[in-house]
Amino acid sequence: MYCTKKVLDDLIWVGANDRRLSMFEGVYSVPRGVSYNSFLLLDDVNVLFDTVDKAVSGTFFQNVEHALNGKKLDFVVIQHMEPDHSATLTELMLRYPDVKIVCNQKVLTMIDQFFNIDLSKKAFIVKEGDTLNTGHHVLKFIFAPMVHWPEVMITYDETSRTLFSADAFGTFGAMNGAIFADEVDFDNEYMDEARRYYCNIVGKYGPQVQSMLKKVHGLDIKMICPLHGFVWRRNLEDYFDKYVKWSTYTPEETGVMIAYASVYGNTENTAEIISSRLRDMGIKTVMFDVSVTPASEIIAAAFKWSHLLFASTTYNAGIFVSMEELLNDLAAHNIQNRTVAFVENGSWAPTSGGLMKKIISECKDMTILEETLTLKSSLKPEQDEQINALVNAISATIPRFEKPVLDEAAMAEATVDPTAFQKLSYGLFVLSAKADSKDNGCIINTAAQLTSSPNRINIAVNKANYTHDMILNTGIFNISVLAEDTSFDTFKRFGFASGKDTDKFADFENSVARSANGLLYVTEGTNAFMSAKVVDSYDYGTHTLFIAEITEAEVLREEPSVTYAYYFEHIKPKPQPKIEEEKHGYVCKICGYVYEGDSLPDDFICPLCKHGVDDFEKI
Repeated sequence: MYCTKKVLDDLIWVGANDRRLSMFEGVYSVPRGVSYNSFLLLDDVNVLFDTVDKAVSGTFFQNVEHALNGKKLDFVVIQHMEPDHSATLTELMLRYPDVKIVCNQKVLTMIDQFFNIDLSKKAFIVKEGDTLNTGHHVLKFIFAPMVHWPEVMITYDETSRTLFSADAFGTFGAMNGAIFADEVDFDNEYMDEARRYYCNIVGKYGPQVQSMLKKVHGLDIKMICPLHGFVWRRNLEDYFDKYVKWSTYTPEETGVMIAYASVYGNTENTAEIISSRLRDMGIKTVMFDVSVTPASEIIAAAFKWSHLLFASTTYNAGIFVSMEELLNDLAAHNIQNRTVAFVENGSWAPTSGGLMKKIISECKDMTILEETLTLKSSLKPEQDEQINALVNAISATIPRFEKPVLDEAAMAEATVDPTAFQKLSYGLFVLSAKADSKDNGCIINTAAQLTSSPNRINIAVNKANYTHDMILNTGIFNISVLAEDTSFDTFKRFGFASGKDTDKFADFENSVARSANGLLYVTEGTNAFMSAKVVDSYDYGTHTLFIAEITEAEVLREEPSVTYAYYFEHIKPKPQPKIEEEKHGYVCKICGYVYEGDSLPDDFICPLCKHGVDDFEKI
């Protein structure tokens, strides 16, 4: 019996879920199974996007037959040749002998490699930027080499503004009847699996993912259809933001991931003590036993957290087996841009610390703390100062904010105009804060009145925002309610750069004022502002929900508040045709790696696929 799902009126999900699979690719545990997505576009000519793994072929073919309902299958687009997406291609060709294969030249080569059959006469070969008109839809093909195989391409439907993204934006886990990410509590139930999927499957190829993101940046994307996991039709920017962070190896959370290898519990005890003392200092920690936790979970956590601590016993004069495997795996996945500390143990010759350092030191942009803690069998009371030294060294590298000193007299005279709450909508706001004498702000889209007695609001703030950390530490903020006449420059100023390395208020002095709490609020393009102090907060994965009491509120003018819809329709510029920058360099014909420069050294070896200069061509 078929089980299909309607994505759009003319786009049908015909994939399948596999809950019996325990190890994806024989490496990654998938206790919640996995989905294999395939999509059928019904138009003047009918197009199938990719096939599925053989394990779910029965359901897949029933779904395709039902969705076609007697119609002809004209094309199958093969975006990625990995067998979990192409293994049923030959059976599809037997069932639908007139179907044409839309693919690039590398895909066609791989078809011959996997199936040892010549399908060149069935192939419709496309190049970068080529299009296929299906009647009411226009499909544009975009190459994405090494995301995460060299032949990968993605497809943009210019009509429905749908991106068929191959393995990009995928997620581990079966979908359990839902098809859209907004049908489930994705942040709490699936985000960890999305991160684990990316870091382990694609994580090594951050520069290539960045290249893909740049290609699709100028597209007006309304929906993303990946080959694994949920379809995205809402909050796309949040998921794109995750991919930007993951592909640039930027931590999502400030805190310490502790991974330990302990044979008899002594190293574990030390790790526990360190974690406890870090927590006492207000620093977040997570802990993993590398002997029982799948490496894929720890790798995903390493991509998430800013600081890493590895604690391992010495084993056969080396690193404990599971820890050594983990560290080599992390290095292979290109982990970088982290602060790292070590604990070593050994009953007669503790050597694991130096060996762990050697592996990590070969990773890019890693800050390795000098304060390595050495144990002889177990931690001794006289090593308490050494524990504190390590904890303090970690703490010293974690950003701290001094709370601003409030003018109590000004705060006492501040008034709250209740009509200011009427300006709140599902709109866009400038959220501002101050810490360590630095003013900062960002754009948020969630601010609503919670109660009128007392006057309280709630705001949701992405943890990636610098302003978020300021509020978390200082407990106060301002909200500027933006009006319909707000210029796009204001949105660019506060929404398109990070306050970590940008002064958001530079050259903006004539468009701001300070409230009684000492924080800035925006006066240009604003119809009201509110000052607030945090009374409670809730962690919701990617965001923190702050509950705050209003200390000051004022209506500035009567211009209508800008809604989210108004911004996209009237303020945000429409995408413009992308003008390719002139590039000088050479591209690897095997994997797509780009060498920038006027000349390619004769002995150059591709760092990704290890092919020589003969397999490079000039851009």
